[in-house]
Amino acid sequence: MNSHTFTAPSTAQLAGAMRIDSHTHIMVRDSALVPGRHSEPKRDITAEELLALFDKHEITHGVLTQPSFYGTDNSLMLEALKCHPERLRGTAIVAPEIPEQELDALYRAGIRGLRLNWLRQNDVPNPAGTAYQRLFSLARERGLHIELYIEGHKMKQVLPPIQASGAAVVVDHFGSPEPESGITGEGFKAVLAGMSAGNTWVKLSAPYRLGGAPAAPYVRALLQAGGPSQLMWGSDWPWVSHEGTQSYERCLADFESWIPDPQQRTAIWCDTPRRLFGF
Repeated sequence: MNSHTFTAPSTAQLAGAMRIDSHTHIMVRDSALVPGRHSEPKRDITAEELLALFDKHEITHGVLTQPSFYGTDNSLMLEALKCHPERLRGTAIVAPEIPEQELDALYRAGIRGLRLNWLRQNDVPNPAGTAYQRLFSLARERGLHIELYIEGHKMKQVLPPIQASGAAVVVDHFGSPEPESGITGEGFKAVLAGMSAGNTWVKLSAPYRLGGAPAAPYVRALLQAGGPSQLMWGSDWPWVSHEGTQSYERCLADFESWIPDPQQRTAIWCDTPRRLFGF
């Protein structure tokens, strides 16, 4: 851990001005990385640096998302949650065979979601199979949601079996729409249908991962399908593989341009993630 300083949110902030960044990462270069990874850390990123960034931009709370390159080793994130239980929650990657008591321990540690980062996988696991249906059922019973990151064209096949389990589903990065099909893509339409049904939430995060397509049309479609109560905002800091093109100020400005209505912005920034992550 480094020596960045930060301040805890005030009582006034907690009561009336909570702002939650629902998608961030921390990482260190000397931790073991999984084989076949499609990215890796370029420098050490600590929770203290993240919280200092939050303080600078009046963000009161944040969610740590387990990077794919660490696989099921959630130890770095769990240590950060232990150090900052009031301000941070997490989304972990676990094996589908994880024992129930380990899931209980993750929940007590501040984990509120289980991440399926199935991006760029030739052989996607079967979400309808016994192993994953067990995991989804256990997650539902414990108030853990399932966070999904996968290519948009695979969404139509993968999303329904997760939804059928009764577990809440959070889809990363605008629902991963395909740039060539946009809002008319079958995968994106499956995400919209889930939002309309009330069992699927979407993160407005990482517009630079949309293949060059503008984010605003997706935001309008998502708002129409589910409204702000089904949406969250995330910076995706520190923008792995896109470090040189992004800034936190730009992330905030983008969000305000997509959601000009202050009441909708408050719901997306505060109300929705507060319910899902238990702040």
